Amino acid sequence: MKYTTLPHTNIKVSKLCLGTMTWGNQNTQEEGFAQMDLATEKGINFFDCAELYPVPATAETYSRTEQIIGNWFKKTGNRDKVVLATKIAGPGDYTAHIRTNGFRPNALKDAVNKSLKRLQTDYIDLYQLHWPERQTNTFGIRDYKHNPEDSWTDNFNDILHTLDGIIKEGKIRHIGISNEKAWGTMRYLEESKTNNLPRMITIQNAYSLLNRVFEGDMAEISLRENIGLLAYSPMAFGVLSGKYIQGTASDNSRLKLFPRFSRYSSEKSTEATKKYLKIAQEHNLSLAQMALAFVSQQPFVTSNIIGATSLKQLKENIGSIDISLNKDILNSIEEIHAEIPNPAP
Repeated sequence: MKYTTLPHTNIKVSKLCLGTMTWGNQNTQEEGFAQMDLATEKGINFFDCAELYPVPATAETYSRTEQIIGNWFKKTGNRDKVVLATKIAGPGDYTAHIRTNGFRPNALKDAVNKSLKRLQTDYIDLYQLHWPERQTNTFGIRDYKHNPEDSWTDNFNDILHTLDGIIKEGKIRHIGISNEKAWGTMRYLEESKTNNLPRMITIQNAYSLLNRVFEGDMAEISLRENIGLLAYSPMAFGVLSGKYIQGTASDNSRLKLFPRFSRYSSEKSTEATKKYLKIAQEHNLSLAQMALAFVSQQPFVTSNIIGATSLKQLKENIGSIDISLNKDILNSIEEIHAEIPNPAP
């Protein structure tokens, strides 16, 4: 395994982070335990979860993933071996069953306390805001369209003040953002610098061969401001395994179970995936490992969040850490990206 450090800390984390959002729906607790056992055996010490997991979010399955991780900590005693990240859900119809008061002080405090209880720990290493409260272009929306009737008011300072208090209580160590845009990222950093408040150290956004919009402006912010990317969906919901275009997807695969998750299934995404598969085959690589290796070796990526529904998939994904893509492969990838740029924003 390869390691790096979370920006502005001395916390060493594996370059691959174990994603957990299938546990409690597509995967049982026993399967989640097996994945955590294998990941730690292979040197992964960084787990990412969220209070709304598993996905798709429902009232019936709410928080099962955190509970599974907490039960594993209790069973194994491995809490001190894991850098643990989780998230508070943002507002919206999708999460109305969780709460409706966004990131207000009482909501943040309540969410942290409940996550700590479910995770059976007294601290969280990295606490993240799952998506912005304001209306902006997240989750596959390509362009920003301003809504002058958006009721959100600027509360960056209030959020950081609340999180500062929770940090001082010892319940969380560091903070990060997720599904955030350039403006929101810089506003958080501005408030931290101006008012001596805790700093967002990571940003968890989608990044893959099919979605490189992070490179448009966020990559420069990431490198110049040292706010590391935790790349999610590097496999594009499994599309970049090639299993859907090759017809080998199992009945338990995400897009067969939940066809409404179509972010990476457009005609252009499929066309690009076929071209990427050809490159991988020409270089005796699996498409999955090429896709993951591409993400992991980007200079702005702190950790690459890998997920799987089987141990076989997880072993293959972990194996990507030993692959370094050469210039010929990278040039071929760039040719396709120039032809079909970001088909799944």
